[in-house]
Formats: sequence, C-alpha cells, structure tokens
Amino acid sequence: MSFPPLPPARVFAEVVPPPPVGSENRENKPPRISGGFLLPPGREVHVSGSAELSAAPNRAEVTIQLRSRKGEAGAARSSVSRRLDYVAQAARQRGGVSESDVAVTRKFSKKDNTYEMEAEICITFSDLGKMQDVCNVLIEKLNSSVIISPPYFYHTMEAVDALRRQVCLAAVGSAQQKAQEVCQLFGQSLGKPLLIREEEVKEWEGYRGNHMANSPDSSSLQYRLQSATMHVSSKVFAVFEIKGVKKEKQAGLLTMN
Repeated sequence: MSFPPLPPARVFAEVVPPPPVGSENRENKPPRISGGFLLPPGREVHVSGSAELSAAPNRAEVTIQLRSRKGEAGAARSSVSRRLDYVAQAARQRGGVSESDVAVTRKFSKKDNTYEMEAEICITFSDLGKMQDVCNVLIEKLNSSVIISPPYFYHTMEAVDALRRQVCLAAVGSAQQKAQEVCQLFGQSLGKPLLIREEEVKEWEGYRGNHMANSPDSSSLQYRLQSATMHVSSKVFAVFEIKGVKKEKQAGLLTMN
C-alpha cells in the first residue's frame, strides 16, 4: 500500500543574542542559573510538530422490522410479540446489550377484514463482532420474517474527545522529540517548555481522497466501517528552553584552559 508523501518538516532553532552594548548592567549581570545550569538569556529552540490518528466507530445501530397480517387481532399481536421477544433475548445474550440500548415501537392497524401488527426494534451495539453474530442468528432462525437494516456506525462523544486529546498529545510529543534532536545536534540540553500552542486541527470521516468513491460494493460492511472511521490531525508550535553546560563541567573546562 502506497502512502501520500509527508509534508517537509519545518524545524528551526534560534538563539536570541545578548542585550546590545550599553544596556543596563550588562557587564556586571551574571548569567542566569537554573537547576545547576548556566543559562545565557533567551536561548530557545522553536519547533513545529504534527500528528494524525484515526479511530473506527465504537457504536453500531441496527434496526429490525417485524410484521404480521392476520384475520384476528390477537393472532397478529401474538405473532409479532413472539418474534420480538426472541430478538430482544438474542440481543441480550449474544450481543451483551442492556435494556437502555434497546428501543421498541409498535403499530397496530386494521384494513378491511385483516389486522396488521408492525414492530420496530432498534439495538445499539458497542461490540461490532457481537452485532454481526446477533444479525446472523436472527437471519438463520427467523429467516424472511424479519427485515434487518444495514448497520449505522458512529462514534460516541467520549470517543471523539479522547481521539482529539490523543492526537494533540502526539503532536506535542513530536515537537518535543524534534527539539531534543536539534539540541543534541549542537551538544546542548533541552530545557522546559516555554510555549505550546495548537495551531491547526482537522477532522474528517471516511477515506482519504476519492480512491474508494467508485467502489463496486459500497454497501459492504467493510466499506461502511471505513466510511465512518474518524481521522483527526493536529499541528502545534512549541518553544523550549535550551540549557547550558553544567557548572561543574564549565569549571573543569576553565581549569583545563
């Protein structure tokens, strides 16, 4: 599988020059000392970091329709009720769903001399594998007496918020890693962060580009899952302090000279 080329990394380090000649007490002002380090003023590294993460949907909603038309009202109700009980039982035992994940609506009507009972049961699954198992069992046991709609996949708000936090932290980690490598390149140590700002966030669902837009089987389960997959990208800008050499090392160098 080929992936699109990544954008070029934009990393740069900037050491702020000392105050200009003639500034107040410049000659007598010692360098800052922090945590045992000698720190010339304004030594910073500026970096950008980016990350992209994706998450498959964590909920699937399936609607099942039941219908019965009989000459007697009780027979129509009984036929639908028996199948409705079986569907609910299969969802609880095989799908692991609770009562709050099941919604049932009923409609009873009479036309001419026949009575028609309709029921619709909407089940929300948190386990996609169990959802498939339940649907397969219902088709096997109830055959054409039930109509099962294609599953509707979606993310809960908790899952979306978690993905947003994860991608932001990943982008910050990328920026920190870049800053660390820049400092190591010049024989310096990375200090504490002075500024971290998230500059850009993008969110989208489905495939990248249109390479699956003309899929011959757009109704397949795999296609629906991919179409509902959420992607989030984040770009951050960060400024880190650059530490100086240890005082002990500095003293040793002065002694050797």
